[in-house]
Amino acid sequence: MMSMKSLAFAALAQIATAQVWLAGVNIAGFDFGCGNTLGDYASSEVTAPLLSQGNADGIGQMNHFVHNDGLNVFRLPVCWQYLVNNVLGGTLNSNNFGVYDQLVQGCLATGAYCVVDIHNYARWNDQIVGQSNGAVTNGDLASVWYQLAAKYATESKVIFGVMNEPHDLDINTWATTVQWAVTSIRNAGATSQMILLPGTDYTAAGSFISTGSASALSAVVNLDGSTTNLIFDIHQYLDADSSGTTADCVTNGVDNLSAFATWLRSNGRQAFLTETGGGSTASCYDYLCGELDWMNYNGDVYLGWIGWAAGSFSTSYVLSETPTYSNGVWTDQGIVSSCVAGKF
Repeated sequence: MMSMKSLAFAALAQIATAQVWLAGVNIAGFDFGCGNTLGDYASSEVTAPLLSQGNADGIGQMNHFVHNDGLNVFRLPVCWQYLVNNVLGGTLNSNNFGVYDQLVQGCLATGAYCVVDIHNYARWNDQIVGQSNGAVTNGDLASVWYQLAAKYATESKVIFGVMNEPHDLDINTWATTVQWAVTSIRNAGATSQMILLPGTDYTAAGSFISTGSASALSAVVNLDGSTTNLIFDIHQYLDADSSGTTADCVTNGVDNLSAFATWLRSNGRQAFLTETGGGSTASCYDYLCGELDWMNYNGDVYLGWIGWAAGSFSTSYVLSETPTYSNGVWTDQGIVSSCVAGKF
C-alpha cells in the first residue's frame, strides 16, 4: 500500500505516479430514507449502520476493511432531511446528527479518510436546489454545509461530498449552487480538506464532459480563487444500462475513464470515483477487477475509488459488499475478496 499523503497536496504537486492512493467502500444506511432519486424523505427507512442503533455494525465493517483488506477511505451517505430533522434551512438536529457522527467518528478512529456525503440527488422533496422556482435555495444547501464543515473543520481526513448524483438540471445553474456550498465550507474554517464536485446525469464518468459538467464545474473555486483540493466526483457502474441494479457486468468502463483522464490531464484537474461496483458474479470479477486495475495506472488524475456498498445492506443485495461476521471472523463477499481487498 502507498503511504498516506496529506490532503493539502495542492492538486497536482504531489500526484501519484502510478497507483491510486485512496480505495474503500461505501457504508450505507443513513441514506435509505432518501433512497429514490427525487430527494424525497421517509424517516422510518433510515437504517443507521450502527450496533448502538440495533443495526449492522458499520464500524466493525470499517475496521475489518482497514485492518484485513488494506482499505483507507469510506463514504458515509446520509439524507439531508435526516441531518436537520426535516426542517429546510434548519440547524443540525442534535440527536440525528449525534447518531450520524458516531459513524463518522468510528470511521476516523480507523485512521481512514471519511467522506461526508449528502445523498439527495440535488433535491429536497423533488425540488431542485437553486432551480425549482426558489423552493429550495442555494442558501439552504450552503447552510447545512456550513454547519457540517464547522463540526469537522479540524479533521484533516474528512472529505466533503457536496451532493450525490445530481440529475435532470441546468448544469451551469448547478455549478453556481456548488460554488455556494464550496464557499460555505471554506468560510466555516475547513480551508484545506478535499471537496468533491458532482456533475449532472448522476455524475456519470461517461458523460461528465458531454453534459458540460466538466466545463461548468471548472469555474468553481476556493476563497482565494484557486482550485486546490476541489476534486471532480464521478460514478460508474458496469451493468448493461450503467444503473448498478443488476448483478452482471458487461464492460470494465475503461473507455469512459480513459476519455475523461485525457481531459483531466489537459486541464490540470483530478477526479475521484466514489461509486462503482458489481455483483459477486464471474462477469464482474472480470470487469470490475479490470476497471480497478486500470485505475492503478492512472493515479496521476484519479485519486482512487469507493465500492458500492456495505453498511446496512444485507448480503442478498445485488451489489452487496457487506462482510459477514461469525465467531470473531469477518468474511468478505466474493466481489470484495476478488477485486477490492488489497488491490492498491
